[in-house]
Amino acid sequence: MKLIKLSIWAAIVIISTIYSQEKKDMNNPFYKTWDTPFQTPPFGEIKLEHYLPAFQEGIKQNDIEVDAIANDKSKPTYENTIGALEKGGELLTKINYVFYGLNSTITNDEMQKINDIVTPMLTKHNDDIRMNEKLFERVKEVYNEKEKLNLSSEQKMLLENYYLDFVQGGSNLSKENKEKFRKINEELSVLGVKFGQNILKETNAVGLIIDNKADLAGLPETVIQGAVETAKEKGITGKWAFTLQRASWTPFLQYSPKRELRKKLFTAYITRGNNNDSLDTKKILTRMASLRVERANLLGYKTHADFKLERNMAKNPASVFKLLDELWTPSIKRAKMEAADMQKIIDKEGGKFKLQPWDWWYYAEKVKKEKYDLDEEMLRPYFKLENVIEGAHLVANKLYGLQFTERKDIPVYHPDVKVFEVEDADGRHVGILYIDYFPRDSKESGAWCGGFRDQSNMDGKFITPLVTNCGNFSKPTTDKPALLSIDEVTTLFHEFGHALHSLLNVSVYPGGKRVPIDFVELPSQVMENWAMDPEVLKLYAKHYQTGAVIPQELIKKIEVSQHFNQGFVTVEYLAASYLDMYWHTLTDSNERDAVKFEKENFAKLGLLPEIESRYQSTNFLHVFSGDGYSSGYYGYIWAAVLDADAFEAFKEKNNVFDPETALAFKNLLINAGSEDSMALYKKFRGREPKIDALLKKRGLN
Repeated sequence: MKLIKLSIWAAIVIISTIYSQEKKDMNNPFYKTWDTPFQTPPFGEIKLEHYLPAFQEGIKQNDIEVDAIANDKSKPTYENTIGALEKGGELLTKINYVFYGLNSTITNDEMQKINDIVTPMLTKHNDDIRMNEKLFERVKEVYNEKEKLNLSSEQKMLLENYYLDFVQGGSNLSKENKEKFRKINEELSVLGVKFGQNILKETNAVGLIIDNKADLAGLPETVIQGAVETAKEKGITGKWAFTLQRASWTPFLQYSPKRELRKKLFTAYITRGNNNDSLDTKKILTRMASLRVERANLLGYKTHADFKLERNMAKNPASVFKLLDELWTPSIKRAKMEAADMQKIIDKEGGKFKLQPWDWWYYAEKVKKEKYDLDEEMLRPYFKLENVIEGAHLVANKLYGLQFTERKDIPVYHPDVKVFEVEDADGRHVGILYIDYFPRDSKESGAWCGGFRDQSNMDGKFITPLVTNCGNFSKPTTDKPALLSIDEVTTLFHEFGHALHSLLNVSVYPGGKRVPIDFVELPSQVMENWAMDPEVLKLYAKHYQTGAVIPQELIKKIEVSQHFNQGFVTVEYLAASYLDMYWHTLTDSNERDAVKFEKENFAKLGLLPEIESRYQSTNFLHVFSGDGYSSGYYGYIWAAVLDADAFEAFKEKNNVFDPETALAFKNLLINAGSEDSMALYKKFRGREPKIDALLKKRGLN
């Protein structure tokens, strides 16, 4: 009898297939090859009852794959260990992307219950892999011989990330400490889900109901109409409703002269998670901070921040605080000047009160009108959502040759969603982009970039990415299309920048290019520079009624006012970044009083009483709804230094679409994650970034 020697991966596939066919319900769409354009998810076929069995099956299959790799008797090599791990978990990855993508956009009580069940299952599964001693020995052996192997830069980075995954995943811990580690991870995963669910409910709440038409004084007609439709959606008849979604509460604070109503709405927003009720998050977050210290200490790190920053460009907490401190002084100075300007208007009007946080937006609008003869409502007619989307696409075309074609034959998960096929200049398919820009109760607040599939190229099989851009922008009203604010326009360009990164980045392995959190915001934030560039505005800012291009006079006003309110914008952001670091540089696991801890630290910092942090501990989703941006919220300002410096490279050529610079930046996007981020940036810029461009851009120098 002739023996056939199978590769480790072929054996895994055969065993896994035999095992999985025993109990699987083949009507479950996750077990099939999707017969849709580009194998996009068939959302219409996916039902709630499909998720849990698919997760369970995905975990079973991945367990078999991992055990086969760990128990392989042959010498560990890159391909039979790291490569095999990357090829594994295909079903689990497939269900993960769809479930969590939809749980953040069209969630409901049933999905949240599934999430409650699945999250600890996945946490245990990941811990089982990271604490598999045989598997770690194989990874370690390959890691120790990395210099002898002929690895590409991507393979080296992937190997180093895998090794650190295992070390930070508890592989070196004693048996007793491994159990402690597991329990901490399980509890953290459950707490993070609960935090996110509570804040979703808090954010969707109605913050202000108006039943007296006189209380609508000063509000633009579009804002009033939006409040009417929000009230209808909430089942409130004959009244006007404002929610705690930014697109709803911000215009009210900008335009309403009713100070007590502004205070009521603003207070409702900043006290999300801090109302001593069933949705309160104080105990959740303090327990999470405590557990994170315990986990870091178990692994030999002084703080959670040390644990998280090891992979980032910053490397350690001292580097983060150094950057924040460099920006804090000029930002506070500028913010004090801005507050003084507003106080002058209050005094001039005979207000007889001191400027408070709920007054800032209202009087900032007055200052803008007085100093620059500019207000938001003058600009909104030129920022019709569809035109802004087209503008972002035009920028991508001019920079990178990308073409965007709307596809109506690709399934969507909600009627608000639009889908675009992305091709390069030669017509080659690059990927799919889903856009989902309107708020709803089933959707998380804020804006983000996600996806339903990563790009990869294993075994010569090139798989293109499925990318999502989500936001909560101003909705269309009965008589007007969606007209965006400047902040919403720049946010759209920001998330589109993330999408371009995902579409252009080329990787062999689906997990091959993990970009540090303080570098990943560079591709997004740099796009914001094009959003308000005079040359670009002329391409897409057209009046929604007449089609007239935005007049030069308004463009000039935008240019002149670019430093307006930048002290406030920077201070409120920096305050949140400090808050993140304060919680995560704790060296003991004592559970603090969240409100007292926050108040004391902001007092030491010298936060102005007229400004609240962008987020409070009790609603800081970035850092307490999972590990996500914990110890990483600073990354936006770290990347802001990079993005201002990077855009300066285009300006130095006197052409924001300079082909040579665009190609160099495209190469940065293609290769991001394949080598050290600073080395990659220096290849693009020819030197390390300087903080000067950011200070100049924000008028803080």
